[in-house]
Amino acid sequence: MERKVVITGMGIWSCLGKTLEEVRDSLYSGKSGIVFSQERKEAGFRSALCAHVEHPDLKPFVPRNLRQFMPEEAQYAYMATRSALENAKLDQDCIDKREVGIIYGNDSVAEATMHALDKFREFKDTSACGSGSIFQSMNSTVTMNLACLFKLRGINLTASAACASGSQAIGLAYLLIRNGLQDCIICGGAQEANLYSVASFDGIQSFSIRENEPAKASRPFDRDRDGLVPGGGAATLIVESYEHAVKRGAPILAEIVSWGFSGNGDHISTPNVAGPARSLELCLKNGGIDTRQIGYINAHATSTRIGDGREALAIDRMFGDYKVPVTSTKSQTGHEMWMAGASELIYSILMMKNDFIAGNINFENPDEETACLNIVPETRGAHFDMFLSNSFGFGGTNSTLIVKNL
Repeated sequence: MERKVVITGMGIWSCLGKTLEEVRDSLYSGKSGIVFSQERKEAGFRSALCAHVEHPDLKPFVPRNLRQFMPEEAQYAYMATRSALENAKLDQDCIDKREVGIIYGNDSVAEATMHALDKFREFKDTSACGSGSIFQSMNSTVTMNLACLFKLRGINLTASAACASGSQAIGLAYLLIRNGLQDCIICGGAQEANLYSVASFDGIQSFSIRENEPAKASRPFDRDRDGLVPGGGAATLIVESYEHAVKRGAPILAEIVSWGFSGNGDHISTPNVAGPARSLELCLKNGGIDTRQIGYINAHATSTRIGDGREALAIDRMFGDYKVPVTSTKSQTGHEMWMAGASELIYSILMMKNDFIAGNINFENPDEETACLNIVPETRGAHFDMFLSNSFGFGGTNSTLIVKNL
């Protein structure tokens, strides 16, 4: 028998804030987390724009001998997970008595890998890499570190699916819990925010060059968009079966209603319309959801010319005459990449729980493809009880989640 899957806790480390309250207020006020980085400009970046993500101090929480295993994104994920566990009232004693799992989205560890190999090349000695380098440089670094630090004994898995990684992690957790294979899973997504992780993106001219006005650079769906802005951080959600949550007296925030996914089977970097539309279609079908039940769509839209246009057409194909409100929170955060599918779920839940839709800032004029959508340009009060969130990535990997208020 399929089980109801609920979200009982959330935690985040974002350019919009490090607590749920800070992030909620930033969303409502239309605050941008985008800045100009002199470091990137001096390093040779075409675009020096990025989201400002504060580095956490783990010294009060994690011993030095364990911190050596943690690259930047694992540190973000640790702080987000601490907050999520507290939010879910899931303490260590409670974890020790259960098989709590972890599935986290991550698809690069560029800086840690680079530093280890630089030392090897410099000294011509593999031992110069350092004893922690292997654990820092693996894509599974977040799940291996968090599973050990929080003593997790359930599933331990990393989802590497480009910019759909965070969403796919949550979808996999939903599937396992719904089918009775796990009762509780920590899931989310993390993205390193250092310049080395995105140098190759800058090299193919993916980024906006609106350097004289950073807060206006990320402009999803807008006619004058000229590229994305890279971001980072981490977002964690505690996902449980409804029965498990009720039994332990957990706060229940929302229900994951459905997950849909697809592959484009096409170009490695250029999206099409059919793949994303299929992800939307399957998510609605799998959950038995009519389009008019959806009160809001958090779009993947990254502020790229082709990507935003193709997603707009995919949404229009599925929703037709029903002009559901649509925004991309990437207008405020930039593209949080491997983290985005998880953080955008949190952003949307915060809106749903507080009766507003954060405006798609910098949206001034649609183009021929994006004009078909009902894009909300400024924050407005709105009550909705169900939303849909899209995440799409390189290689044509697509993931769509539907979440319901409880």
